[in-house]
Amino acid sequence: MVDDAQHKIQGAMTALVDELDRTFLRNMQKRMHLCAADCCSSEQSSVDQVHRCIESCSTPLTQAQSFVQHELSQFQERLQRCVMVCQDRVKEKVHSHTTEAQEAPPARGTKVLANSAGSVLRQAALGVGGVAVYKAEFEGCAMNCVDEHINLMPSVKRRIADVLSTRAGS
Repeated sequence: MVDDAQHKIQGAMTALVDELDRTFLRNMQKRMHLCAADCCSSEQSSVDQVHRCIESCSTPLTQAQSFVQHELSQFQERLQRCVMVCQDRVKEKVHSHTTEAQEAPPARGTKVLANSAGSVLRQAALGVGGVAVYKAEFEGCAMNCVDEHINLMPSVKRRIADVLSTRAGS
């Protein structure tokens, strides 16, 4: 399940980066190369002038790429924090006596309420599965983090696109 979550988020991130590249960055890269070619066309310019001209041409693209990388890094950090919360929640439940397949605790007559992780909680209340129960709980929580963050991607894309559209026009 962790591999599924990882593939799911990687696919969504790749699609986001590809779209930003096709929509904004590639055009900026084209303008950068055309600008740099124009810098090299001037026969009266010194080597230093041509070099500064080329550097000036690359600045907008470099800044845009840095901005995109920063935004995507922040997004990944938020996802990692979410997964770490899942890990911490499960860590609090595991103790030194937790085994791969625990014995059922004495019956108490309490009813297990269903929630988003109902089957995991039911198994834990019955003592079924031991470590496997906690692993399943972690994986379910981590998958929720992935799904929540994939749902946030359109707003991340809009925010990046808004900034890049203003830079692309310059």
